[in-house]
Amino acid sequence: MIPGLSSRRRFADLSEREVLALAISSEEDDARIYRSYAERLRADYPASAAVFEAMAVEEDGHRRQLIEAHRARFGDTIPLIRREHVAGFLARRPVWLVESLPIARIREEAEAMERQATDFYARAAAGATDAATRRLLGDLAAVEAGHSQLAGTLTAEHVPAEKADAEARAARRQFVLTWVQPGLAGLMDGSVSTLAPIFATAFATRDPHTTLLVGLAASVGAGISMGFTEAASDDGELSGRGSPVKRGVASGVMTALGGLGHALPYLIPDFWTATTIAIAVVFAELWAIAWIQNRFMDTPFVRATFQVVLGGALVFAAGVLIGAG
Repeated sequence: MIPGLSSRRRFADLSEREVLALAISSEEDDARIYRSYAERLRADYPASAAVFEAMAVEEDGHRRQLIEAHRARFGDTIPLIRREHVAGFLARRPVWLVESLPIARIREEAEAMERQATDFYARAAAGATDAATRRLLGDLAAVEAGHSQLAGTLTAEHVPAEKADAEARAARRQFVLTWVQPGLAGLMDGSVSTLAPIFATAFATRDPHTTLLVGLAASVGAGISMGFTEAASDDGELSGRGSPVKRGVASGVMTALGGLGHALPYLIPDFWTATTIAIAVVFAELWAIAWIQNRFMDTPFVRATFQVVLGGALVFAAGVLIGAG
């Protein structure tokens, strides 16, 4: 189970007052993010920085409109509800991470923000019962849709190599959200979480057959658990992450493969031969995880390698020490 998932609200369960409060906090957050983008780009791309600054000012205007709508219907006290309180919202990238992103990735981040905002306002408008609120939310959905198109093109003149058409960029983004992210999470969980039980069993029993059975059980069980958890965590409607079935399959299969990689060598009857091959497979898995993080998630390779290899080494060592104890 994903930590904190049980405490998150479903969008469909929010009251109209809570929807307005969520919209207010979201507009405030997005304005701050756009100002951070503008600050990051101002020295090298002043025109693009000006666009982001203008978008931030417009988000401020949306926030004021929403506050007035809330005051007119529900009074001055606005409930505290943010994106992280509602299931289905993609978390915004921390501003300190944005500072190291190239302009093309900033554009993609802005597109994703506006696309999600458009979907949010469209759904909120469809569920509103008050005519004035419904009209305001519908107008904001149209404005955010225009922002999404603007964000997709505002840096093209500065990034000639990135002048691929919008459909290609959208397809790549969808591929990452639907397959790469859940698959990577599954591979990390399967590769690392099964290290301790498999190698603890191996060094405790020195029996390849028993170790194989434990590895198969741990890997398949983890794959089923991760697959169902991913599929149930987000229906993809607000986050745009795509089919929950596809994400569940990606997460479940990669979790199982991550564990099976260092369990299957114990098909070999000789304990030390099997263990040597299993250890080599573990290092190959950890390097693969670091490469995927660098290739698709823009994580610096050195940092990704340090995090993954260090974490895997600690879990591996724990399993060996427990099994040999």
